[in-house]
Amino acid sequence: MSDTVTDAPVKTGLFIGGEVRDTVDTLAIADPGKPGVVVGHAASATPGDVADAVRAAKDAYPAWSALSAVERARLMADAIAGIADERDADAAILSQENGKVRFEAWVDALVFELRWNLALMLADEVDTGHTLPVVPGAIPVSTEVSYQSLGVVTVIVPFNWPIAILGAALPHALLAGNTAIVKPPPTAPLATTRVVQRVAEKLPPGVLNVITGRDANMTGLITDVDKVCFTGSVNGGKRIMELASTSLTRVTLELGGNDAAVFLEDAIIDDTHLDRLYAAIYDTTGQICMNAKRVFVHRSRLDEVVEGLATRLEKAVIGYGLDEGTTMGPLHSPAQKAFVAEIIQEAKDAGAEVREYGTLPTGDLAGGNFLRPAIVIDPDPSLRVVTQEQFGPVIPIIPFDSEDDAVHLANDTWGGLCGSVWTADPEAATRVGSRLVCGYVWVNDHGATRLDLRAPFGGMKQSGMGREQGIEGVRAFQDTRSIATIDPDALAAMAH
Repeated sequence: MSDTVTDAPVKTGLFIGGEVRDTVDTLAIADPGKPGVVVGHAASATPGDVADAVRAAKDAYPAWSALSAVERARLMADAIAGIADERDADAAILSQENGKVRFEAWVDALVFELRWNLALMLADEVDTGHTLPVVPGAIPVSTEVSYQSLGVVTVIVPFNWPIAILGAALPHALLAGNTAIVKPPPTAPLATTRVVQRVAEKLPPGVLNVITGRDANMTGLITDVDKVCFTGSVNGGKRIMELASTSLTRVTLELGGNDAAVFLEDAIIDDTHLDRLYAAIYDTTGQICMNAKRVFVHRSRLDEVVEGLATRLEKAVIGYGLDEGTTMGPLHSPAQKAFVAEIIQEAKDAGAEVREYGTLPTGDLAGGNFLRPAIVIDPDPSLRVVTQEQFGPVIPIIPFDSEDDAVHLANDTWGGLCGSVWTADPEAATRVGSRLVCGYVWVNDHGATRLDLRAPFGGMKQSGMGREQGIEGVRAFQDTRSIATIDPDALAAMAH
């Protein structure tokens, strides 16, 4: 990676029907690490701009959907070619608007390309249906089951891993035959807009559009399209679902999580596994939906896990995401910083043992959204640090005495996104993992960087509905259609 840093504020526009569109109103994008610093300005769409984007996508849909999946895949492969050429600049911008360290921002952009190309490998399956044969003695009908694209799809991504998360849905929607509108996050839209526009410029006009702006003006992206794919908070998902209900727009919702990592009595607790656990908790300063949010450890192994994490936290360098040596950047917003600080203080006030690590930055970073990472040991299970998604650099570590207790504690939550089982026994891993109520389970591992990008991904309970990635992710953007053909001669013979 180069040392690319934005020397001047970045400016991005809308991209509608193959053309860049500037707007009178813009969004000033704040740097979460440097109070008062503006990273750049993004166009802020009016409801009229939104309507134009929907219209452009609808106009492009007939020709795009008429292509075979293989033909669409060829065009999509051409469109993604060269996307890495500006990855260093994209990563620098994303680090500044998001707060994450430079390497994470670089990986964020890389994963988009990986997911895009993995989706294209499914092209041969997309149009493949199956036939239900005639059943002896029944109506003599042969039924062909096939798949049809939906129309216009809106993909809404969050601030934390916006480019990578986009890759879990956008290429699948396009490959399935839909046209799309991407809505980047309003607080960190710059890098995402840059990446998507470069791809969209190489596709037929209107197939891929980008809209940035204030949420109040975005209603048409939900009510006037055929499907919305939203990644964000549980409350955000509820708002999307409420709006979508007015037009019966379909939804895929990938929402928050309160993921449990369960360490059984025989867990392998060495440097390799502790490094994995540390990353699963503290990557992106804890701001990842599938991060471990609660760690349950057999009582006999509690001290090993606590001390293993403490050893790593003692080496944490809290600082600006682009600065060399920084391992943990700021939280994205002042509001999130205040919330995480509040639940840490609540744990202290309740008498839980709370250990904090690292030194807060000073100088021009003083007042940024920085927090010292923390461990909360054996807290009361009613505390918010246990019951709510922290989305910050703090983790409760809770002992258990039996496997049944561990499973009960892990499942006793509103969410069901991911979970993990840590054990040396493959049978125990399967046994416990199959009892966890969540959409994705790791064994001896956990976290976003450890995700199999080929596998269907999504949550249970309030962590969402629907699946992304894999052929299941493509089918989520299609309808199933049956065409039945009756054999008239056989029908006549049955009548006699």
